[in-house]
Amino acid sequence: MRNTLKYITILLLSLFSISSCKKSSTKQNNSLIHKTTGQKVEIENKIDSLLHIMTIEEKVGQMNQYSDFWDVTGPAPKNGSAEIKYTHIKKGLVGAMLNVKGVEHVRAFQKIAVEDTRLGIPLLFGFDVIHGFKTLSPIPLAEASSWDLDAIQKSARVAATEASSAGINWTFAPMVDITRDARWGRVMEGAGEDPFLASKIATARIKGFQGDNLKATNTIAACAKHFAAYGFVEAGKEYNTVDIGASTLHNIVLPPFEAAVQADVKTFMNSFNELNGIPVTGNSYLQREILKGKWNFQGFVVSDWASIRELINWGHAKDSKEASKIAVNAGSDMDMEGYAYVEELAKLVKNGDVKESIIDDAVRRILRVKFELGLFDNPYKYCDIKNEKNTLYNPKHQEAVLYIAKKSIVLLKNENNILPLKKEGQKIALIGALAADKNSPLGSWRIASDDNTAVSVLEGMQKYDGNTLNYQKGVDLIIGQASFVNEVVINQNDKSKFPEAIKAAKESDIVVMVLGEHGFQSGEGRSRTSLGLPGLQQELLEAIFKVNKNIVLVLNNGRPLAIEWATKNIPAIVEAWQLGSQSGNAIAEVLYGDYNPSGKLPMSFPRNVGQLPLYYNYKNTGRPSNDGDNVFWSHYSDSKNTPLFPFGFGLSYTKFKYSNFKINGSKFKLNETIELSIDVTNTGNFDGKEVVQLYIRDLVGSITRPVKELKGFELIAIKKGETKTVNFVLNKNLLGFYNNDGDFITEVGDFKVYIGSNSVDTIEKEIELIN
Repeated sequence: MRNTLKYITILLLSLFSISSCKKSSTKQNNSLIHKTTGQKVEIENKIDSLLHIMTIEEKVGQMNQYSDFWDVTGPAPKNGSAEIKYTHIKKGLVGAMLNVKGVEHVRAFQKIAVEDTRLGIPLLFGFDVIHGFKTLSPIPLAEASSWDLDAIQKSARVAATEASSAGINWTFAPMVDITRDARWGRVMEGAGEDPFLASKIATARIKGFQGDNLKATNTIAACAKHFAAYGFVEAGKEYNTVDIGASTLHNIVLPPFEAAVQADVKTFMNSFNELNGIPVTGNSYLQREILKGKWNFQGFVVSDWASIRELINWGHAKDSKEASKIAVNAGSDMDMEGYAYVEELAKLVKNGDVKESIIDDAVRRILRVKFELGLFDNPYKYCDIKNEKNTLYNPKHQEAVLYIAKKSIVLLKNENNILPLKKEGQKIALIGALAADKNSPLGSWRIASDDNTAVSVLEGMQKYDGNTLNYQKGVDLIIGQASFVNEVVINQNDKSKFPEAIKAAKESDIVVMVLGEHGFQSGEGRSRTSLGLPGLQQELLEAIFKVNKNIVLVLNNGRPLAIEWATKNIPAIVEAWQLGSQSGNAIAEVLYGDYNPSGKLPMSFPRNVGQLPLYYNYKNTGRPSNDGDNVFWSHYSDSKNTPLFPFGFGLSYTKFKYSNFKINGSKFKLNETIELSIDVTNTGNFDGKEVVQLYIRDLVGSITRPVKELKGFELIAIKKGETKTVNFVLNKNLLGFYNNDGDFITEVGDFKVYIGSNSVDTIEKEIELIN
């Protein structure tokens, strides 16, 4: 009976395919646009035919996602939740799985869905492919420091290639949340504090994951998350409430998500937070009005893990039944591990509490992605054992992640040109638990990779054998083993390794200290109230400084840190983040000058935690400066307003001079194009790369505007002694903003335009927009 029904389903889909092709053949020409339109019509017709024969239970089943629960090499589960999940798959009551990886594993689950169910609808297999699968790129915040969109896209392409070889067809990335608070652990997963930069990076990552052809065997569906405002959780505390105004929502939070839609991202994920009193999983304004309405998003929205059921904890729903009703009506199409939809939705439809048209819309969106991935053509297209073996940890992937790792390093300080290190004749002390660590540099959110597979800084530096290298741990950072799901225990007492490190420092010409956070100190559930060097590392740094001031501080961390003492005292500071598989090689090449650093910060570094949230695009306020000798202006009594290191900041081993800033006029009509140029000269002794940044300020607006807004950037390579002219264009779209109703407007008036090497060090001119 099942085989007969599946044959009928396939026959119906084929007939609709033939019919749609015949109807459209007389209207189509050979252009790509017409071809694409024809394919979309064909898919919609197939979905119509499938929806027509699905029961309400089977429809709801497509909206249900379960996590991995079964070792497929053993017998089928016979009890507990695993048995329920197994039975649901066999009955066609599951539309997607997550955390299932490996061809053998994926094939076993897919076989049940395709061969044992009534309709044989294939499963989606989702996974958190955040910054790689087996081979790991830098954490996303580090990649954002490269400001290199091509490199970021290639990094996502490597991740998709490896993940797809292991059976995965859907990643829960990129995270495009804007955040201004380094206390929040998930800053490591995003692109920082600026919506313009984050929008560009979101587009690059989506293109990398999804490629040019989603039906290819090495591309996967991407997922823009977390919709929306998760990065604004109060006090940077994970899963907390969010309460922000309309201006911040429309101008800061939403632009990267809209960019994701424009990049044809196939899925969205909503979030754990509430927004202005409404949990976003049940927020119809976000999901129905903006995403699926105003932006015309055609993919589907998946909840975050059990976030539909968590509507009960929020006090927004009294039980699972009400939570399901609220979430589905609000536009949440798939329930991730919440068990709410599969238990409640069919009954809600039959009782008339939820319209079946709402269910049909959600299922249509889910089926559309499955068709676009080519899963109905070949459900096992991602299940090639030989390809999996040849792809994972491929040497070419190691080369690719080394390339992006070097680009992600930011030089924060280099007093007296202590860097790059000489390649011979020096005694170098290498100190710090993280210097020899092969696990922490992999970063957080690397659940498919293998522990202790990173190249350590020690290993990277040992390849340069012209110097004498003496490694000393100095102090343990953590106690025991760190893991993804448990709190990291930090050493606060044991200083027994201090003496050997101090002795090594005394006997050396240069000290390289690798300090910072363990890779599992950032990520989900890793909010911190203190952003200094964890444990006893600060005390160790000061002890070493007393005996040898020639220190290069290499930071390993997943968020901006408050390192004011180090900035005042240590001559060289390198922000090396958590760089993934090739971490040590990338750091060593930068330290020894084989790669000239060109990274720029995507987040402002605070002087102290009390400054947070901290960001460059702040408002001027009514009292921006001290007018006389009094305290009545916007400031702190015990700290400067300015960041320790501003957004966009990053040094090079060479120097760049900006000059000859030109604009093709001073007054422009709204529809006119504004052309800008500036000369950048490499005045130093090294070839180098510079990220030239364009900012604006709308001086008077119906909605108050920030003191600066990034509106363009160019990464250019300049040889020593060479001058290059960099060109930018501004138009009404770049000069406008969203009002509090969410409408985009551009207003006439005066603007300042800035070009420079970061958000502070700029050259400025003024222009006027007129009617």
